[in-house]
Amino acid sequence: MVVRLAESLELSHTRLARSPDPALEELIEELESYLPQVDPCPDHLGFAVPLRLRSEDGELRLITTITSFATATDITLAELYLEAFLPGDEQTAEILRKRAANS
Repeated sequence: MVVRLAESLELSHTRLARSPDPALEELIEELESYLPQVDPCPDHLGFAVPLRLRSEDGELRLITTITSFATATDITLAELYLEAFLPGDEQTAEILRKRAANS
């Protein structure tokens, strides 16, 4: 939950920088108050949020990416965000390949 909140806040800061909005700024401040205050470790990437899941086949390590159409001229695309989960290591990639082959 904390990881998802931190990820959403990072995305919200990006939106706020592109399009200032006092209501969004106030919301960000409130949400940040719910997060524990910690200094990022030296290997903090900032743009990738790791996700670790236990499965029957072993631990899955994934990273999430969010793609937006920031320069879209069509209003329906301007607010569209696509989220993808990618394998974070070779072990996870192998587990996912085996599952895809079996489906």
